[in-house]
Amino acid sequence: MTDAAVMEKKRRTEFNKLRKRLRRQVGQAIEDFNMIEEGDRIMVCLSGGKDSYTMLDILLSLQRSAPVRFELVAVNLDQKQPGFPAHVLPEYLAELGVPFHVIEQDTYSVVKRIVPEGKTMCSLCSRLRRGSLYTFAERNGMTKIALGHHRDDMIETLFLNMFHGSRMKGMPPKLRTDDGRHIVIRPLAYCSERDIEAYAAARQFPIIPCSLCGSQENSQRQAIKQMLRGWEKEAPGRLEKIFRAMQNVVPSHLADRDLYDFKGLRVREGAEDSQSVDWFPATGEERTDPLHET
Repeated sequence: MTDAAVMEKKRRTEFNKLRKRLRRQVGQAIEDFNMIEEGDRIMVCLSGGKDSYTMLDILLSLQRSAPVRFELVAVNLDQKQPGFPAHVLPEYLAELGVPFHVIEQDTYSVVKRIVPEGKTMCSLCSRLRRGSLYTFAERNGMTKIALGHHRDDMIETLFLNMFHGSRMKGMPPKLRTDDGRHIVIRPLAYCSERDIEAYAAARQFPIIPCSLCGSQENSQRQAIKQMLRGWEKEAPGRLEKIFRAMQNVVPSHLADRDLYDFKGLRVREGAEDSQSVDWFPATGEERTDPLHET
C-alpha cells in the first residue's frame, strides 16, 4: 500500500469516528431534552455557516433511522448583506432534495442605520433575525425551531451574562419563547466547536461568511471565546467540565434567594425555632455592606 493510500485510509477512519461521535452526541441531546417528537415539523435555520450546515447534515442522517417520524424544512434569512451569494444555499439544498424557503428581509440596512460605527451589531441583528424566523415559523405550522448553537456557544453565553449582565444565565438546549408560542431546540448542544469545524471542513460545505458581524473581532463574545480557548489550551477538558457544571446546578450552594429559601432554613430536629430578625433596626445609623465594612 502506498503512502498516499495509507494516509487516505487514516483520513477516512478519523472522519468516520468524528461522524459517529457527532451523531451520538446529537442523538443523546435530542433524547435527553425530548427535542423531537412524533409528527414534528422542524424549521432548521440555515445561515450558511459551519454550525447550521453540520446541524442539518446530522439531522438528515438521524432522520433516516429515527424511532419517530418528523419533517425537516431548511429556512434561510437573506438579510440583504452586500455581496451575499444568494444562489449558494438554494443550489445546495436543491441538490440534497431538502425542502427549503428563503426569507428576504433587509435587516442589514436597519442594523447599519441604528448601530453606531464601531459598535457591536450582533445583539440588534439577532433580535431582528429572531423576529423574522419566529413569524415565518408560526405562519407555516412549524412545531420546533432548530438553531445551530453548540456547546462552546452555550458556555460563552454563560460567561457573557456573568461578566456583563451579572446573571447566572446561559443558552439552554431547549427553550420556550417568552410568549409561549415557539419551542427552540439546539441539537448540537453536546458538540464541541472543534469537532464541528473538522466535520464541516471534511464535508466541504459551501460556507458563506457573515459580512455584517463576522469581522467584529473586538466584540465581547470574541474576548470570551479567546479566554476559553486559552483555558482549554492550558488544561484540556476544562470546557467539558464547565459544561457538565451547567448540568449539575446546586441552588442551595449559590446565593439566589428567589431560587432557594435561605431564610426558611432550620435545623432538622431538636432545635428551637428562631424568629426573623431585622438586622438593620431604624436607629438612624447608616447601613453598611457586610462584605465591604471598613
